[in-house]
Amino acid sequence: MKKTSLAIAMLAVCALKSQVAIGKQNVTNASVSLEFSNTENRGLILPYIENKTPVTTEGALIYDTTDHKVKYLKDGAQWVNLSEDDGTAATIGTADLSIQGVDKSEKATAKTSIGTPTSATGILVLEAVDKAMILPKIASPHLNIIDPAPGMIAYDTVKKQVAVYNGKVWTFWKP
Repeated sequence: MKKTSLAIAMLAVCALKSQVAIGKQNVTNASVSLEFSNTENRGLILPYIENKTPVTTEGALIYDTTDHKVKYLKDGAQWVNLSEDDGTAATIGTADLSIQGVDKSEKATAKTSIGTPTSATGILVLEAVDKAMILPKIASPHLNIIDPAPGMIAYDTVKKQVAVYNGKVWTFWKP
């Protein structure tokens, strides 16, 4: 009962404010839908997906359990790999999939929306045309996140790059 009430309250806040701060009181910018505190060494874990077929929303981010890579959907059809590896066992990602349950496919009905709801699918959908998500900001996540989870993503404030973890190695991306 307590968890249900909390979930309903969170959804109501999301629908009313269209801005959410996690780990802090307020977002720092009117152009932000979702913002994380930068006072903790915690990243955002992407959904573990085994069957990508139902995922059709451009820009979707996932942890693909078939090859243990962080990916995003480009043009609604092409999955782009964000996890760099050289094909050796030392760099190919791993994950304990037993903690995710039996079926790791996208559930269209499992959706939390921040902003004005649309038909976009996803577990967490930020639905604003004028707001963005700010990733958790962490100084050197590869050094300061003690036990990173596969599919973790954060912004490295030292390297000024997006960092993704595939279960074995961190990959850094800079625009």
